Amino acid sequence: MLNRKDVSRRSFLRGAAAGAVAAPSFLPAAALGADGAPPPSDRVAVGLIGCGGMGRENLKNCTRHADVVAAAVCDVNKERLDATRAEYAATAQAFTDYRALLDMEDLDGVIIATPPHWHALQAIHACEARKDLFLQKPMTLYLAESLAVKNAVARHKRVSQIGTQIHAGENYRRVVELVRSGNLGKISVVRTFNVMNQGREGLGKDPNTTPPEGLDWNAWLGPAPARLYNRILATGSYEHSSFMDYGGGWTPGMAPHILDLPVWALDLGYPTYVASTGGRFTIDDDGDAPDVQEILWQYPGLTVTWMMSLVNSYGFDLHGEPVPQRRLGIYFHGLNGTLYCDYGTHKIVPEGKAMEGAQPPASRIPPSPGHEREWIECIRSRKEPSCCVAYHTKVDVPIVLGNLALRLGRALKFDPAKAAIVGDEEAARLSMPQYRTPYRFPAEYL
Repeated sequence: MLNRKDVSRRSFLRGAAAGAVAAPSFLPAAALGADGAPPPSDRVAVGLIGCGGMGRENLKNCTRHADVVAAAVCDVNKERLDATRAEYAATAQAFTDYRALLDMEDLDGVIIATPPHWHALQAIHACEARKDLFLQKPMTLYLAESLAVKNAVARHKRVSQIGTQIHAGENYRRVVELVRSGNLGKISVVRTFNVMNQGREGLGKDPNTTPPEGLDWNAWLGPAPARLYNRILATGSYEHSSFMDYGGGWTPGMAPHILDLPVWALDLGYPTYVASTGGRFTIDDDGDAPDVQEILWQYPGLTVTWMMSLVNSYGFDLHGEPVPQRRLGIYFHGLNGTLYCDYGTHKIVPEGKAMEGAQPPASRIPPSPGHEREWIECIRSRKEPSCCVAYHTKVDVPIVLGNLALRLGRALKFDPAKAAIVGDEEAARLSMPQYRTPYRFPAEYL
């Protein structure tokens, strides 16, 4: 397609023989260009790894543009794979092994929307296969994974975008402009939260441990710890968030969207200190993730906090209708006033008369063409998307450190310059995942 890949045809055929389901009749547009130069009508060829709801939506948002084609889809669940392939039967080849998909020569980019425990390894393999990547959040579950993905993207010069799609919203842009205007004065504290109420039963229990026909459960587990099949765990991204080894809990599940705003608005780097508390106090279901978690991150001159609850959905100023539902918010507390917001609204509460005469800032951040569309345009231009891995690592690292602090039951000190945990050998060791055999964590990217 757009750029020829240095992958042998023999390698592709070997991988396809092992993992391909069916091959459509499809002539890459780049093949029509002279001397390898694609014609103006050339389309970006995109593959999808992980055919759940979010991945299919990402692919749909890409392919609704005429200059994008779905060239490949992959899943270890036959039912999902067949349904997705049917939507793109004229152009997309189907695979059960993502490595065979990555061996395709004429594939420009890949959407990775598998369960979170797969993200780091598949992202790094995509970089090594010279594929640009759209990686769903949470980016990773471990500090070492976050740094390895960042380094792999840089080493292989890949265009990357993390799937925090709310970053493309207009409300976030206006909040960033307000924070950067200086009207709020010095901001010393930012508070963030995501709450809901799943009830004591949570997601429920399912004693069945027999995988359904057409699901390769061992492949689904991949590098994560082996366990018996559980229907609830296997259902989707909402359910993954209740299982620590596979989703990391609801902090990685939602904080990437919410912490993104203060990181963006205040141009934050890595925190210097991370503490977390919480636990599984109320819910009794098949999961094992905390139903309450609080995190404190310390930055130079700034404290940022996170509150997560699965057992009470009170939303403070953003509560709205008094019924249980998911709520979230971000508070910027400044010397002159407080700005609070969620995905679609924002409001300023001044400190008395401290903001009298303050003029609202001009709208300077241009509208997004769409989160997926931005990625496609950057594949062409080779520019960095707004939520590239290099940027999003500043969101991901605080989250994975928060989970590690909770696991250890103690605060962590972090050196932003070295991107390393300081003075805690056990924490440093546990910040690297132990993949089960035969999978190997690619430590060469650290």
